[in-house]
Amino acid sequence: MSASFSFWNMACQQLDRVAKRVDLDPDVHAKMRHCQRALVVSVPIRMDDGHVAVFEGYRVQHNSERGPTKGGVRYHPGVTLDEVKALAMLMTWKCAVIGLPYGGAKGGVVCDPAAMSRGEIERLTRRYTSEISIVIGPAKDIPAPDVNTNPQVMSWMMDTYSMTVGYSVPGVVTGKPVEIGGSQGRMEATGRGVATVLIAAAERYGLHPAQSTVAIQGFGNVGASAAKFLHGRGFKIVGVADVNGGLFNPRGLDVPALLGHVQRSPRRLLAGFGGGEYVADAAAANARLLALPVDVLAPCAIENQITAENAGTVQAKLIVEGANGPTTPEADEILARAGIVVVPDILANAGGVTVSYFEWVQDLQANFWDEEDVNRSLDRHMLRSYNDVGEVAAREKCDLRLAAQILAVRRVAKAATLRGIYP
Repeated sequence: MSASFSFWNMACQQLDRVAKRVDLDPDVHAKMRHCQRALVVSVPIRMDDGHVAVFEGYRVQHNSERGPTKGGVRYHPGVTLDEVKALAMLMTWKCAVIGLPYGGAKGGVVCDPAAMSRGEIERLTRRYTSEISIVIGPAKDIPAPDVNTNPQVMSWMMDTYSMTVGYSVPGVVTGKPVEIGGSQGRMEATGRGVATVLIAAAERYGLHPAQSTVAIQGFGNVGASAAKFLHGRGFKIVGVADVNGGLFNPRGLDVPALLGHVQRSPRRLLAGFGGGEYVADAAAANARLLALPVDVLAPCAIENQITAENAGTVQAKLIVEGANGPTTPEADEILARAGIVVVPDILANAGGVTVSYFEWVQDLQANFWDEEDVNRSLDRHMLRSYNDVGEVAAREKCDLRLAAQILAVRRVAKAATLRGIYP
């Protein structure tokens, strides 16, 4: 990410564009342009060698007009308050687009989990949870997994919060293991949602699975799950990339074999798989993947990946954003001029928060669903939302990103107007 890039400014620019388009009430616009609450915490822990290291953590709640806030926690060396604020705003729009009774939140700790032991990550998680416990809770703000966090991290968060209040509170986080109140289908929910929307968009734009090629940037939980579901529907996955490199095969990758290889790898990496050409240079692999002559490109890594500098190299007919904020506004304009359809992040990757909502409901009711019911409900929510956005796009004569943002902002604005300002 360039030093001059501000994810928060990008998010505000997108809001401003929508506000102008829908003639949003200036007072509501001003309120939406600010986060409701931003907490910065110090996270001191004792490392394995005995010394104390101090990390910085954040929890930001953008808007709670539609209900308690919801959003993931990421552990990454590049986490900033600016980034977390932007992701919290995007979560507000995502929850509104999909029709969930939530506002947006996000959290993060500046750290490199790849350089930390399991014990250090546990101590980091517990201290961070303790520090943010004043602003989270099943009726206030519900964290979930994000970059470099997982069900185990959520287990530690849930346990720490529960020990703080003196009784078990499974609904304080989502993305937990099923043994302690997690939902069936949660691990693959974001990738499944990406695949569901991608298949619907491909059908709308005349792309048939058996004749369609796909490139996936990012092969973590989201990218790998999307690849699994798309391969199962007959799409040919010709390129994937992770943090260390990329794997390419114009005849199509053997996705089940690749998934098995990644699961057996100590760091879940693509390197060493023999079913394609491996490019070990991450930057070169990423550039090649984004420029592949494919039918569909699915960026499922991190933000700011398709920019003004590389958007002109994209040859895909359709982009489905599995990551949050992977395309900058300048890149959007370039892609639009090239006739490339973009299914935006706040719609395409909403599967995770949707099943998190299901998990939260199950925890509150102590009534758990089987996986078939979860997946059926997820598919229904994703397809309904995709159609809602498509209807707005047709009515407003605009692209899908603007349509999704218009739909979301109008829903949040309506709630803000009904509730008013206290006191």
